[in-house]
Amino acid sequence: MVDLLRGFPPAVAWVESLRHERFLLPGYVVRELIQGCSNRRETHRVLKFISAYRIAWPSMGDYSRTLADFALARVQRKIGILDVLIGECTVGSGLPIHTLNVRHFTAIPGLRVTLSLCLGRLCR
Repeated sequence: MVDLLRGFPPAVAWVESLRHERFLLPGYVVRELIQGCSNRRETHRVLKFISAYRIAWPSMGDYSRTLADFALARVQRKIGILDVLIGECTVGSGLPIHTLNVRHFTAIPGLRVTLSLCLGRLCR
């Protein structure tokens, strides 16, 4: 999402290639984007950018899975709580997660992980 926000051409092309697919943005990803802002102008830009996406928040079922899965994933892969919450929200949506962080996210049971080369440094 950072590369999209910056207008990185491979990331923009990747999202355009998904235009016929359902695309949800976990709310915790939005929080991470806002956390990276250093002033009001950047925050406004992020809020405007994300307005194009449907934002999904974890359900009670997602939160219930988070506790057990975080305990196991933290030991196995050193995954942080925000990544587990993002992963569980994605599991609850029934959609895959598109990420370069395959190693962490594969620790979450039931999560379909898709390696998104054009969203990270591997494309540059």
